[in-house]
Amino acid sequence: MKFLESYGITKEEIKEFENNTADVMLETIMTNKKLVKTNIQYLVDLGVKNLYEIFSNYYELFLIDHSNFESIFNKYDREDLIEKLVKNVAIIEYL
Repeated sequence: MKFLESYGITKEEIKEFENNTADVMLETIMTNKKLVKTNIQYLVDLGVKNLYEIFSNYYELFLIDHSNFESIFNKYDREDLIEKLVKNVAIIEYL
């Protein structure tokens, strides 16, 4: 999970994530690391600042096909979406 550090996620956050996530999911993330990285980078490029909060709560979202991942977020005004994600990441469930 060290690859998450390149997105500003700290070693402590990675350790916390690993401790709170099922081994099978950690393996799935590592197996699909390229896809996960592509989807994370999309959010970084979008301007999302609370990446760890989103990733740690909705890590399974980062395993979906990239074009589908993009389409989830592209439906909304960029600035409005980022503002809402900062206030409450739970809105992801409604996107």
